[in-house]
Amino acid sequence: MPLTDDQDIRTLLQEARTIALVGASDRPDRPSYGVMKRLQDHGYRVIPVNPQITGEHVHGEFVFRELGQLGDPIDIVDIFRRSDAVGPIVDEAIAIGAKAVWMQLGVVNEEAAARAEAAGLKVVMNRCPAIELPRLGVEPVGQN
Repeated sequence: MPLTDDQDIRTLLQEARTIALVGASDRPDRPSYGVMKRLQDHGYRVIPVNPQITGEHVHGEFVFRELGQLGDPIDIVDIFRRSDAVGPIVDEAIAIGAKAVWMQLGVVNEEAAARAEAAGLKVVMNRCPAIELPRLGVEPVGQN
């Protein structure tokens, strides 16, 4: 079952340090651009992933083509993609040993969520971490 309990989501956010943001954008008018900055401002290392802008930089971070290129352990894979595009991203998250997948507002994929959970990953769907952090009172990284 995807996480829906406030305390479970709070714990996930408190324990995370590194987030891969799939669907990151270099355009300030895109939601992923603002969410990445808010997560960084909260103390997370956020690694942008987007094959269309690979090699560029967003908020000071190099943009990778795919999750498999990341060398750092990933706590949460935050997915800014349509629901029907989530499956392969979840499979990549499983392959790299991520601890959780987080599907953004409006993104729900029960099949992919079930695969992630079967592989031992935590799953959050149809929520935004930038909204949940203040709502749940999560202290900035390093202050909890």
